[in-house]
Amino acid sequence: MTSLSWSSLLYVAPALAFFAVFVVYPIGISVWYSFYAYDGLTEGTPVGLDNYTAVFTDPDLRAALLHSLVLLFFYAALPVAVGLLLAGAMSRIRVYGLTLFRALLFVPQILSSVVVAVAWRNLLAEDGPVNALLRSVGLGRFTTSWLGNFDTALPSIGVVGTWVEYGLCMVLFLSGIVAIDRSTYEAARLDGAGAVREFFSITLPALRPQISIALILTVTFALRNFDLIWNTTRGGPGTSTTVPSLYVYQDAFQNRMLGRASALAIVLTVVILAVVVAVQLLLRERDGRGRGLLRRGPVRPARKVQP
Repeated sequence: MTSLSWSSLLYVAPALAFFAVFVVYPIGISVWYSFYAYDGLTEGTPVGLDNYTAVFTDPDLRAALLHSLVLLFFYAALPVAVGLLLAGAMSRIRVYGLTLFRALLFVPQILSSVVVAVAWRNLLAEDGPVNALLRSVGLGRFTTSWLGNFDTALPSIGVVGTWVEYGLCMVLFLSGIVAIDRSTYEAARLDGAGAVREFFSITLPALRPQISIALILTVTFALRNFDLIWNTTRGGPGTSTTVPSLYVYQDAFQNRMLGRASALAIVLTVVILAVVVAVQLLLRERDGRGRGLLRRGPVRPARKVQP
């Protein structure tokens, strides 16, 4: 290694040291603890793979993982769909005050999760504004304690997650749309393409990188979500809204079962990485012919040659 390359390492050394101390070391300690029965106070007892076996055989943990998969629809699929719809509409609309409207739509993303949880907990209360609105329009039979009902608690939290995440997706897609060559749209219009055909043939394929980033961020948020659920339902009623991250907190800080909490955290990390890799593989650029999940370029109808 040349002296130039050694000197270059000095510039990244602080970042590498920070990463090693606050990321690599805690992960390594968690992996080590996951093979022990450890309460954080007394000496740990080696248990081999028993903690991992408990993670995969405990029915409550399996139910919590299923809840996370349900939340993937609300935290990832819906925000991406809503973000695409809003970005596609706003890229074609030219009205006064549109910039302010975009900023307002992005506000949920910058709010503290505790603020969001408290606000929505009050909105969805049995005597809250949502039920009051339903009664005022004659839909009183649909009123319920949204976060206290076994059937509606998980979807209600999912709706809150959709409200938080769609603004991020919208901004990402708008930034991608701005980078698309306008002449492509003009050529498509000359070929007779309408707004819907333009969106699916030009806009959507061109937004592949932004869609990949949006899915990675939203999927990660869905699988590691803790603070929003903790500050709204604390996993209730019963265990209807429990998720793996909630069990990690309870095992580590309430039940003093650091070994199982570490094993569950490692499993959750592997699941998140696997989902992220799957998203990247599905949406990556294959080759110039665009054989990926989203194809490039407009599909143009053949022109008739005038005699």
